[in-house]
Amino acid sequence: MRLCRRNDHRWRASPERRARGSAGTSLLDEAATRIGRAAAQPVDRGKLDRAAIDGMLRTLGDKWARYYSASEFDDFQGRMNGRYSGVGLWLGTGDGGGARSTSAPGGSGDRRVRVASVQPGSAAERAGVRVGDVITKVGGADVTGWDAGRVAAALRGRQGTGVDLSVDRDGEERRFHLVRSPVAGSDVTVADLADRARMIRIGAFTRGVGRAVRGALTGASGRPRGGVLLDLRGNPGGLLDEAVETASAFLPGGPVVTYERRGERGMITERRDVTRPGDAQTPLVVLVDAGTASAAEVVAGSLRDRDRAVIVGSRTYGKGSVQEPIRLADGSAIELTVGRYRTPSGRNLDGVGIDPDVAVSADRPPKEAERRAQEVLRGLLATLPEPRSGDVLDKDRG
Repeated sequence: MRLCRRNDHRWRASPERRARGSAGTSLLDEAATRIGRAAAQPVDRGKLDRAAIDGMLRTLGDKWARYYSASEFDDFQGRMNGRYSGVGLWLGTGDGGGARSTSAPGGSGDRRVRVASVQPGSAAERAGVRVGDVITKVGGADVTGWDAGRVAAALRGRQGTGVDLSVDRDGEERRFHLVRSPVAGSDVTVADLADRARMIRIGAFTRGVGRAVRGALTGASGRPRGGVLLDLRGNPGGLLDEAVETASAFLPGGPVVTYERRGERGMITERRDVTRPGDAQTPLVVLVDAGTASAAEVVAGSLRDRDRAVIVGSRTYGKGSVQEPIRLADGSAIELTVGRYRTPSGRNLDGVGIDPDVAVSADRPPKEAERRAQEVLRGLLATLPEPRSGDVLDKDRG
């Protein structure tokens, strides 16, 4: 789960370190060489390099900082671009953070790994895997102590091959056999509901999601006169640009989010506005839960602050920080927290989250939140003025 930004800052070495580098060998290179020559047990240089990087990241005290190998980062990029294959799961650690797709591993620690999101139409959804399930075994191997990245790597494999998955759900073990397959490129699914309402579900903010949401507002059957349910439950976040574009689809203009980051001369603030005017009239209800995080909270927070939507569900995760992947020379990458965002009203959601306008207990079945959201939507429609004779509501009227 992340908001991704491009960073133009460059790390500057100290004069002492530059002097050592110009002499031919850095302190880290020297230490690795000595360890490789003198250690009683042989050790791979690549493992030493990764351990050194992991140590530097731990020093930051940044729980979102992590290191990707070149292949891991390529997988992550593919996931953000909507191109990947696997069983269709986003994984997170036990506190709800650090979400990763099964093709985009990362992270560290020994907290239990949970299902953060299930891709619609995937093998995992068809088998009945649910958000919140705790991963206990993959391919028969006990994953206790594994991080989300290692679990994700074990779930990946060649298309058409199978993998056994065991989870803990409310103290009961459940087992699934999943067949790896290409996962649909779009994280947006659309369903027409009763009373001419429409549900738009966003699984994650991958590339192209904002454009797909705009398209879903018109669709083959035209504008949803019965209103829109925007389902962000279990959405672990993704690309900031796509979150801004999605919120823009429902706003006439103005601010979506502000972003604070460190500059050369202290903190700087950037404001992201609506990219182009959207549908500011159709009644809108947003569904959220504890798995709604990061970019998904940007969308929910902006629509609420702008009095554009009613929020239904349970409190969101509360991740108000922005991460950025920085590619290294060998194709690997480090990811760091580089800033924090605020909603249009100036609220910092980090560690707080968004409390819904209409609360539905997280213990209730998902359909209960949907039923309540539809009730709220009908209530919003009832408050609209009756159209006058001869008024044309939209171009597809008839």
